[in-house]
Amino acid sequence: MNIQEIQKYSINKLKENNIYDYNLKAKLLIAKVLNKPKEYLIINGKEELKKDKILEIKDNIEKIINGYPIQYITGKQEFMGYNFFVNENVLIPQPDTEILVEEVLDILKKTKKYKILDLCTGSGAIAISISKILANSIVDDNIKISASDISLKALAVAKINAKKNDVKIEFIQADVFDKIGKKFDIIVSNPPYIKTAVIKKLNLEVQNEPYIALNGGKDGLDFYRKIINDAYKYLEADGYLALEIGFDQRQEVIEIIENTNKYKEIYSKKDLTNNDRVIICKRR
Repeated sequence: MNIQEIQKYSINKLKENNIYDYNLKAKLLIAKVLNKPKEYLIINGKEELKKDKILEIKDNIEKIINGYPIQYITGKQEFMGYNFFVNENVLIPQPDTEILVEEVLDILKKTKKYKILDLCTGSGAIAISISKILANSIVDDNIKISASDISLKALAVAKINAKKNDVKIEFIQADVFDKIGKKFDIIVSNPPYIKTAVIKKLNLEVQNEPYIALNGGKDGLDFYRKIINDAYKYLEADGYLALEIGFDQRQEVIEIIENTNKYKEIYSKKDLTNNDRVIICKRR
C-alpha cells in the first residue's frame, strides 16, 4: 500500500463515519506516523509503506472514529499563535480561552503589575502565552509568573511547554491554594466547570479529555466557590481575579463573588460566538 492509497482509505473511512475535517485529519495522521510534513504526502504519493506504518495509520483512524482527539495523537495544539504539546493528561487549549488571556493582557497594560498566578494550569497554555507576549512587548524584571495544578502529570506537560516556548515559570503542585504562599497582582484560572451529570452527554472527543479537568461538581460551580472564597487572601491590594466560565454560568458566578463581599468592579466579557466567557473582579 502506498501513501496515495492509504490516504484515500483514511479519507473515505473518516468521511463514512461523519468525522468533520476528514480530509485534513487523514493527512495529519499519516504525516504524524511518517514523521513528515503533510506536504510530503503530495510529492511522494507513490511511496510504498511498511506494514507497521500502515497498521499504525489504520489504528489511529479507528481512534478518531471512536472520539479520540486528534491532538492527542499528533501531540500538537496551537493557542494564541504558539505551539503547545498536549497529551491525555491535559485539556486541549481552545480558542474561547484566548478571550481570557487577552483580557488579562489588557489589565496588565493598565496596571503595569506583573505578579501572576495561573490556577489549574493544565498544559500551561495561559501562563506561557502571557509570559511570551509580555516578553515580546516589555522589559521588566518584575514579571513573575507562577502556575499551579493538582496533577503532577499535567505539570509535566506544562514544563515541556515552558521549555518548548522558552519561558521561565514557577510551577507548583497544589490543590487550588493549599501550597500557595505569596500574593499576586492577578490570579487567572480556567477551572473545571462542567456539571458532573453533563460530562457523559458531551461529544466523545471532550469525554476523552481528563475527567478531573472537566468535572466542576454537581452544579459545575465547586471550583468557583473554592477559588473565589480564598483568592482575596492571595491578591495584593486592588489585585484582579480573572475566570473563564461556562456559557450559562455568568449570573451564578457573579452571585458567588458578590456574596463574599471581598471584591468590587465585577464585569464579564463575551467570546466570539457572543457567549459569556470571562468574569473579572478586583479585591476590595
